[in-house]
Amino acid sequence: MRHPVWLFDLDNTLHEASRHAFPVIDAAMTHYLMQHLQLDQAGANQLRVHYWRRYGATLLGLRRHHPHIDPQHFLAASHPLDTLLREVHPMPGLRQTLQRLPGRKILFTNGPHAYAQAMLEALRISGEFSGIAAIDTLGLTPKPFSAAYRRLLRHFGLRASQCILVEDSVANLLPARKLGMRTIWLRRGHRQHPAADRTIRTLAELCR
Repeated sequence: MRHPVWLFDLDNTLHEASRHAFPVIDAAMTHYLMQHLQLDQAGANQLRVHYWRRYGATLLGLRRHHPHIDPQHFLAASHPLDTLLREVHPMPGLRQTLQRLPGRKILFTNGPHAYAQAMLEALRISGEFSGIAAIDTLGLTPKPFSAAYRRLLRHFGLRASQCILVEDSVANLLPARKLGMRTIWLRRGHRQHPAADRTIRTLAELCR
């Protein structure tokens, strides 16, 4: 392989989403369910989590059980950019690491395209990426469904063997490995997993 094509997850891979973004998104999703399904806060929050656990994404539960909900409207409302961009927490050494990695870089996220683009700009790394594969550009199919990975490969004209996926979620590494991608698991501990060809604790380790 001359130069790999790097596929990067966004949340908790390029930035620490758990510190600000995830709480904002979760609260916005709960509020949306309260408004559009006439639920109280506890019921809406419970349904949000239930759909996420059962289907892998709250959006998929809504599409299955509440077809009157507009998926694009839900995605936009649950990713309020003004609030999300008030705090951005890049991973240590993010820009320098991406600049030093040889090869093309594509963002591969379960978030919507507008959120992904806004985050890349806020993190000051949009120039490092040649493309974005977001849930609303992949037929509303999220990771870890293999269809999302296949659609990404078709859209960018890639072979799985060209790609290295960098992710914080083992569940999202598994389909990539089965398709023939190389996989890197970003996690704080030292535990290994067969879905990961390599485990790193910081992004900067990618350059070693």
